[in-house]
Amino acid sequence: MNLYHAFLMTYNEIIQWLLKGDVSIQYQVHRDLLHTSCPELLTKIEKSGWGRTYISLRNKDGHWGRGFYQPKWTSTHYTLLDLKDLSISPRCTAATETVQIILASEKGIDGGLNPSGTIKSSDVCINGMALNYCSYFKAKPEQLKSIIDFLLSQHMADGGFNCRSNRSGAHHSSLHTTLSVLEGIHEYAINNYTYRLAELQQAAKEAREFILLHRLFKSDKTGRVIDKKMLALHFPTRWRYDLLRALDYFRIAGIRYDNRMDDAIEEILKKRNKENLWNLAAHYPGAQHFKMEEAGKPSRWNTLRALRVLNHFTGVQGYTHPYDTNLA
Repeated sequence: MNLYHAFLMTYNEIIQWLLKGDVSIQYQVHRDLLHTSCPELLTKIEKSGWGRTYISLRNKDGHWGRGFYQPKWTSTHYTLLDLKDLSISPRCTAATETVQIILASEKGIDGGLNPSGTIKSSDVCINGMALNYCSYFKAKPEQLKSIIDFLLSQHMADGGFNCRSNRSGAHHSSLHTTLSVLEGIHEYAINNYTYRLAELQQAAKEAREFILLHRLFKSDKTGRVIDKKMLALHFPTRWRYDLLRALDYFRIAGIRYDNRMDDAIEEILKKRNKENLWNLAAHYPGAQHFKMEEAGKPSRWNTLRALRVLNHFTGVQGYTHPYDTNLA
């Protein structure tokens, strides 16, 4: 049996393992790895498994947790982000109704969503994430204009964004905040919103360059790893930056291979366990609605995301990672 057939068998076995997971995993495997249309699975996400559990935990006032941003990670904000990441239908009534509630009640004086009663400046990271799920759940264009104005006002000279820029005067962008805003801009664009779109796309181009300048996780001055926590693979990712989340953004945004991604892709390849799967890192501290997967165990979320990233970048622009050899 040649190496190519051995790889196909191993890859197919992994696909079958993934397809035994929650319906949200099944749907994304078909969409992103098998490239098959399964609208019936999309419908099921809201009615079964993790999606149904999330919806069942919604309060009568339309919020989750204790409102828009408390507590982490069971608040409305992070639950909406989780629902979006599950690929629940963008027409999900519970989510679309709650998006309307927060857009009507959580705007700060600077136009951003601001859950703080004492801090006047809105948080850039929160608004990047909010733009992500509000765009996905089809908020009305006029409801997003002030958020767009706010985010563009916080675009920094080095190309990225930092949640401390309007609070403590940070002068250098943050990978965490930059990625959250990039994800928000992407979702806004693909949902055909047009307000200040050209400016947003230019900001996104500069923000991606900021990330690539840092080879996704290294200091542009010393070449050292900025924070070893960025090498750990979590899901849900919350507001935190990590390599797999960053590469998955570049994939979904349709960005072609750049050799400054090499170190990050090598790190992802090194994370595979002996079964050619990817484990889940320890959960971030804080309340959770429930645990989708166990820390330290093989993770369908991480394996799915790693495979779709590697599929996207292998063989692109002359990039030939030994992907088939490593999975053989």
